[in-house]
Amino acid sequence: MARTLLSDEQWEQILPHLPPQAGGTGRPYIGDHRTTVEGILWIARTGAPWRDLPDRFGKWCTVYRRFRRWSDKGVFRKVLESLMAGMDLDVAMIDGTYMKAHQHAAGAKKAG
Repeated sequence: MARTLLSDEQWEQILPHLPPQAGGTGRPYIGDHRTTVEGILWIARTGAPWRDLPDRFGKWCTVYRRFRRWSDKGVFRKVLESLMAGMDLDVAMIDGTYMKAHQHAAGAKKAG
């Protein structure tokens, strides 16, 4: 079995804030939400282009479309607010000493 990016506990915290897997109007989602969310996290972690998403997360265009749709609907904002609700923000800190740049950000001159 492939290693997952989310623990079962983390997934249980996120799941209630996602749209239903099936039902409602329109076509049902193809592929399960957990695989999609893990694909989105893989892109965020690696900084890779969507087209480089490994096949184990499903078709890159499907994951990207779901990411855009959920972003527009505020799904990720709800997830973040839910996860932050139990945090003690008096001790929160952001460490900016390490930043990863995408290979296309290297600043090489274009031929021409």
